Amino acid sequence: MSYIASWSGGKDSCFACYKAILNGYDISYLVNFISKEYKRVSFHGTEAKLIQLQAEAIGIPLLQKETTWNGYEQEFKDAVRSLIPDGVVGMVFGDIYLQEHKDWAERVCGELGIEAIEPLWGQDPEKILLEFIDTGFEATIVSAKADLFDEVWIGQKVDREFLRYLQDRNIDICGENGEYHTLVTCAPMFKGKIEITKSRPIIRDDYRFLDTLKYSFARTEKGNILHVRDLDVVERTPLLDIKPYVPEFDVREVNKMGWLEKEVHNLSTSKDDGGFTE
Repeated sequence: MSYIASWSGGKDSCFACYKAILNGYDISYLVNFISKEYKRVSFHGTEAKLIQLQAEAIGIPLLQKETTWNGYEQEFKDAVRSLIPDGVVGMVFGDIYLQEHKDWAERVCGELGIEAIEPLWGQDPEKILLEFIDTGFEATIVSAKADLFDEVWIGQKVDREFLRYLQDRNIDICGENGEYHTLVTCAPMFKGKIEITKSRPIIRDDYRFLDTLKYSFARTEKGNILHVRDLDVVERTPLLDIKPYVPEFDVREVNKMGWLEKEVHNLSTSKDDGGFTE
């Protein structure tokens, strides 16, 4: 018995999936739909390969299907129906308060004989966004209504500064009505982080979009990313274990060793024979 998650790549679907996992639901597939015409997630503008990177980061298989505007519901049903023989009994959605969205999910799932799971339903949008940020999720704004957001916001992170902007202008906090859409680049259940290294803002049909030109995926161990620059080494990591090339130490006759902490204490000095003093 397993569940699947409706997956747009944005913060609400990702956070709902995360909450479902915490609540004990076994998520066997992420289900993503992209426009047959543009090969991107509708409204978000996220290209298919970025969604595939997210699935790789989580380690959950992805079912990605193309859909058309007029045939969406039937194409949705066909995709979900194909997974039911694998033991799927329910589907997770990221709806918060729009009743028509919840009604649609429950009706379609009911017709397929599975349950609609709504982990975020009825919760306060501001609390959802703050919890999203404080839990360690990172998301980039990839599309937004041009009359509500200046170009400067496209490609920016979802953080407290963005929350203040939404509050000051009385914009729906979670963008439930399509005011803006996001791409999650890092999350507690990710085994790595997606880095957008080259992009440009574009505008189409009164919406601003982030056109992602280059991006990469950095795999991490146990959710921690190790960056070694100059002498910036992760706290309490033994220098000799990770063996970075540090010119200031490697080329000098007198080297030092020890544990790196916020402040370095009791470092021992090498002797000429290569041994270390007590």
